[in-house]
Amino acid sequence: MKAVYVENNKVTLGELTQPVATAGEVLVKIYAAGLNRRDLYTPNRLAPDAAPLILGSDAAGVIEAVGEGVEQFQVGDEVIINPSLRWFKQSDVPPADFEILSLPDNGTFAEYVAISAEQVEPKPKHLSFVEAATIGIAPLTGYRALVTKGDVKPGDTVFIPGAGSGVATFMIQLAKHLGARVIVSSRSDYKRQEALKIGADLAISNDDVWQDVLKDEVIDVVIDSVGRATFNRSLGVLKRGGTLVTFGATTEDVADFDLRTFFYAQQTIKGTTLGCRSEFREMLALLEQDAIRPVIDKTFSLEAYEVALNYLEKNEQFGKLVFEVSH
Repeated sequence: MKAVYVENNKVTLGELTQPVATAGEVLVKIYAAGLNRRDLYTPNRLAPDAAPLILGSDAAGVIEAVGEGVEQFQVGDEVIINPSLRWFKQSDVPPADFEILSLPDNGTFAEYVAISAEQVEPKPKHLSFVEAATIGIAPLTGYRALVTKGDVKPGDTVFIPGAGSGVATFMIQLAKHLGARVIVSSRSDYKRQEALKIGADLAISNDDVWQDVLKDEVIDVVIDSVGRATFNRSLGVLKRGGTLVTFGATTEDVADFDLRTFFYAQQTIKGTTLGCRSEFREMLALLEQDAIRPVIDKTFSLEAYEVALNYLEKNEQFGKLVFEVSH
């Protein structure tokens, strides 16, 4: 089968052996696969002599075969992949054997994937395969950050630095569903305008002095995935007693901050990574209830993998990038 994989620390497109569904697994013919920033980092995390590893964590497709003991799915079912492996029940932290699909297991940038039936959910009926291929890492991460960790309630004000990422575009819509006022930031005027179109109430520039332009706002929750570049600025606009939730660092990982200012303000910082299956299903129910659709920036063929990954690395997109694999 055709696949985009890492070998000798290089990403390539080639032919690999098609997997089979063993006991408890399903074989999914992939129609579309969503890209995530982790696809840029995985190649550097593998040993040079590691076996070929297929990239990709998100996908939508059709059940091609079912393994022994699988009763909840049948051939022909339209499904999506839950990339949060073996984390089924709500907990403060994931279980010890938790992994994200595509490291160390083969991922979704291929014509087929064999995966535990426990990691598969019915495709939301209101979404196309391209749209459904984004329903994985980004919305699950955003849902846990907003709901489980941020405890966002109607009337809260949520600030999301970095308006154009796939997870940010989901969070804008999810936060509005929760009844929150949503403020976003971006250097790009285009991204700020697009964020307003999908529900943001206010979009400010990263070049603004945030404490000045937000002086009349009472920000209850900040969801910051940018990292060092925005971390202190985010704390600076968060209200006394407010909560900052962080799940990423697209800029540098290490950030210094003033402990005394932080503890006098009685603020809370929470970390989060992805989410469990119960949160995934709650998120899916919310998407279907409000017919929320992901924002798709561009689609690519697998053959254009280099163009797609380079575009992702430049971080110029507004919304999600998707490979169209099969038709």
